[in-house]
Amino acid sequence: MTGVARANDGLTPPLLRLATRGSTLALAQAGLAAAALRAHAEVRTEIVVIRTRGDVQPSTPVSELPGEGWFTSELENALLDGRADAAVHSAKDLPSTLASGLRVVAHLERGDPRDALVLRTEDGLAPIGGIEDLPQGATVGTSSPRREAWLHSLRPDLRIVAMRGNVDTRLRKLDDGEIDAMVLACAGLDRIGRGDRATVRLDPQTFVPAPAQGAVAIECREDADAGRLIAAADHPATTFAVVAERTVLDQLGGGCRLPLGAWARRQGDALVLTAALAPDGGGPVAIVDVAGDPASPRRLGAEAARRLREP
Repeated sequence: MTGVARANDGLTPPLLRLATRGSTLALAQAGLAAAALRAHAEVRTEIVVIRTRGDVQPSTPVSELPGEGWFTSELENALLDGRADAAVHSAKDLPSTLASGLRVVAHLERGDPRDALVLRTEDGLAPIGGIEDLPQGATVGTSSPRREAWLHSLRPDLRIVAMRGNVDTRLRKLDDGEIDAMVLACAGLDRIGRGDRATVRLDPQTFVPAPAQGAVAIECREDADAGRLIAAADHPATTFAVVAERTVLDQLGGGCRLPLGAWARRQGDALVLTAALAPDGGGPVAIVDVAGDPASPRRLGAEAARRLREP
């Protein structure tokens, strides 16, 4: 098979080499992908760890990183030069346009798409109902322009502190007292066994998640036979939701620097999409809700983007 290693005996299942970043979360997601692939196709899997540009500059805020693909381009290069058969990504990290010759073949079943407000384990603030209960002028760690915009919209008094690094590093900085709170993705906490650190799981209809947050994407070469094997592990409901959300991003442009949220989910027979955009220079966040045919996620995403562009 093209792009898939098969043993000489013709009986041993083909080997899929999965490229991934080396963080605890990335390795956990690669493990989920490997398990899903083995469950849906007769394959063997091997993890190939790739260091990305985003990993090389862990202290630089995402908003200051030029271009796109800081967490994905090296993985895509591994596909193109034959070091790997598939790449496992946090779907929200994928740039608007994939490298030429590549495609996303499958999404795993989505984790919790919400953001979590995380407090120190011994800070005396818990129990807390949400962002509105943080002390006046509290410091909150995040390097996400979207999260910063949402926080300032809800609480203009909060002080935002740029915070990058893997989840364990950020939690350690929080517990060491460098900041009062931080906002992290629930799915990331859950996947590394730290879901208990989510003090409050924020309402996704008001603190709208990033497009594709909580989803894991598997990418491969367009001409690779591996695509057929990988596609067997696709979770269609997740794929429809991710396509709707990423269409909003594609239509509005701006990549990861755009303070944009998009969250799609099935409600009865409809796919419902909540999308939110913060205006340049601050001000109230615009939030729209649209519903439509689950089989037409791009149309739904385009409609949400159109409404967000309206004055």
